[in-house]
Amino acid sequence: MKLSVNLGYWGAGNDADNLEVAREADRLGYSCVWAAEAYGSDAATVLTWIAAQTKQIDVGSAIFQIPGRSPANTAMTAATLDTLSGGRFRLGLGVSGPQVSEGWHGVRFTKPLQRTREYVDIVRMALSRQRVQYVGEFFTLPLPDGPGKALTLTVHPVRENIPIYLASIGPKNLELTGEIADGWLAIFFSPEHASELMKPLIAGREKSGKTMEGFDVVPTVPVVPGASVEECADYVRPYAALYIGGMGARDKNF
Repeated sequence: MKLSVNLGYWGAGNDADNLEVAREADRLGYSCVWAAEAYGSDAATVLTWIAAQTKQIDVGSAIFQIPGRSPANTAMTAATLDTLSGGRFRLGLGVSGPQVSEGWHGVRFTKPLQRTREYVDIVRMALSRQRVQYVGEFFTLPLPDGPGKALTLTVHPVRENIPIYLASIGPKNLELTGEIADGWLAIFFSPEHASELMKPLIAGREKSGKTMEGFDVVPTVPVVPGASVEECADYVRPYAALYIGGMGARDKNF
């Protein structure tokens, strides 16, 4: 097991502390520092700033929002971050939720599994510096009725393969994660139910002809030191409420 630290969202009044946390994690030999985005700070800018002020720790997006960037733009950002950090970038992706997808980005929250599959296909194609040509349900590159031609990413990432992680919940999403990703970003991870959570991931790995060897499971676990459980829980309640209530909708369980 390796330890990482998740800085969450930037701009919450703890920015200077977060930078020191990242630097200390780097000094202590932590594996990765992750940054998030919703509808405030963007993760790419934060990770660039952190990477410039650390030496060996990896920097990862947890997550880049799929509805917020075209797959080609995500590939450009990933390649740039990997280059600037000296090969320390990890690409975490997720479809977010209906509130952010439709309310902030104006992208319908429909068929998230198919959208994610196509998105990862294109990102991988671009990062491998193939000429990007793709025909899917959500993405078609280049457009067939215009002047655009298939293009190739001009930036050379430091590593041949930038690891791709998916933030996923639910059996079908977990199976897809096991099938097409290099790792899983787990939220609200329960050790008591770990064996059940791993089953669809293993099924996805088997579907792609792979084992769990080398597959990275990254649970985000809030840690709050304090005098009592109740006192510490008060710090976690807004975090849980945002994801359980604020990211979804009253009439549908996303």
